[in-house]
Amino acid sequence: MKHIRKLLAWTAGAIFALNAAAPAAFAQTWPTKPVRIVVSFPPGTPGDVIARLIQPTLQSAWGQAVVVDNKPGAGGNLAAGEVAQAKDGHTLLVGPDTVLTINPHLYKKLGFDPRTALQPVSYFASFNQTLVCNPGAGIASLDAFSRLPAGRLYASGGAGSPSHMAMELLLSTLGTRLTHVPYKGPGPAAQDVMAGHVDCSFVVSSVVLPHVQSGRLRAIAVSSKERSVVLTDVPTVAESGHPGFDATFFETLMAPAALPAAVVDKIQRDVRAALVAPAMKARLAEMDLRVEASTPAQARQRSQEDFAKWGAVAQKTGLQLD
Repeated sequence: MKHIRKLLAWTAGAIFALNAAAPAAFAQTWPTKPVRIVVSFPPGTPGDVIARLIQPTLQSAWGQAVVVDNKPGAGGNLAAGEVAQAKDGHTLLVGPDTVLTINPHLYKKLGFDPRTALQPVSYFASFNQTLVCNPGAGIASLDAFSRLPAGRLYASGGAGSPSHMAMELLLSTLGTRLTHVPYKGPGPAAQDVMAGHVDCSFVVSSVVLPHVQSGRLRAIAVSSKERSVVLTDVPTVAESGHPGFDATFFETLMAPAALPAAVVDKIQRDVRAALVAPAMKARLAEMDLRVEASTPAQARQRSQEDFAKWGAVAQKTGLQLD
């Protein structure tokens, strides 16, 4: 009987050791097939641009094809839901951090919880929104914008998108209301501001930069704590009379929650190596994207803080999208 107990104990220990070693072994051999990166917003948006820029470096590091696949819709939820259910260990998600920090507050009928079904691998880069108006609207300052009558229209890149939430935070700060017109991405939103169909929009700086430079759009303010490195003469909202205002967002690489930590760490290290290369940092800076290349733990911490912040905004403004 004593020998049987020893045998059972040894067997249990061996099984435990094998199970503990399995994730590390998987990480050493990962990837074993092509990696699919699902981008939750349309082509040309910051996350899409970053994914495509680092794609060749990741293919070289991993020895496998890396396929970038755009699946926009529902504020990133379509792509997020697909990746959350992926079981192949080779499907990743790229999108703004709003998938984790804002969408759970706005969508109550998702059928999954992004914060438990997904895990942040790394914040690629931080980005802001630039408040732009049609030059013909006669809005040359944030003060003039604040005096727009209720009912005037503003565009966003989609319900629950960074441009939508940055504007809602701004309107709440200013104590005014405008009517929201959502578009399928920041590009179409900017186009309709230029056409004069709507007065203004908060749009990611990389999208509106050429139109501001050409004079087709007038830049009023930027949403982050620091000024844009490419629109240096445009003040922040905080500088324009609202200290403490900050609507900074992060293009984020995410993975299914079940992906082992050893694999997540490997992906993050390889992504970081691609992002911090001087040429890459300079290329992204041209688009007003600040490289973060954060660890999973750093991304989790910031996402938890911003989840609370944007939850307060959603509650204050009564925002709900389903």
